[in-house]
Amino acid sequence: MAEHRSMQRAALLDAARTLLSEGGTDALTFPALAERTGLARSSVYEYFRSRAAVVEELCAVDFPVWTAEVEAAMAAADGAEAKVEAYVRRQLALVGDRRHRAVVAISASELDAGAREKIRAAHGALVTMIGEALAGLGHTEPRLAAMLLQGVVDAAVRRIELGAAEEPAAITEAAVAMALRGVRG
Repeated sequence: MAEHRSMQRAALLDAARTLLSEGGTDALTFPALAERTGLARSSVYEYFRSRAAVVEELCAVDFPVWTAEVEAAMAAADGAEAKVEAYVRRQLALVGDRRHRAVVAISASELDAGAREKIRAAHGALVTMIGEALAGLGHTEPRLAAMLLQGVVDAAVRRIELGAAEEPAAITEAAVAMALRGVRG
């Protein structure tokens, strides 16, 4: 029974990711979750009490996976500058991933305080992760530099997500150049 519930919960989260990535937060409804999973709508409420609960669970499940992927890319890089480059490149490579599209949709929605705090904590983990590399590059305030660097990454993510005129590869290269050389050409 516990295994069945776990599988149903996972199916609901997978359906939520799909709905969010295809239609944004407006698409994430209990009737749509029920339809995608073949459950009765009342059964969805047995797993999640609200849309916010679904969002919180997605954050709890998906952010650590995303963070681990960024961390692994940084760990494989040699030297502080290469770690900064890996940090930027891996995050931007994840933009096309369904989990990331769901996270972006979640971030854009009206969330309750608990879900917002989980998103802040997850982004905080990313900022903390890059701090050591930035200190290695001589930044005297690595946390501030990390937050600004994450701002560059976030802006590049939005540009890619919007389907900007530039190709995603060009946006990635510009973000890496900005991260490593600032506004110098």
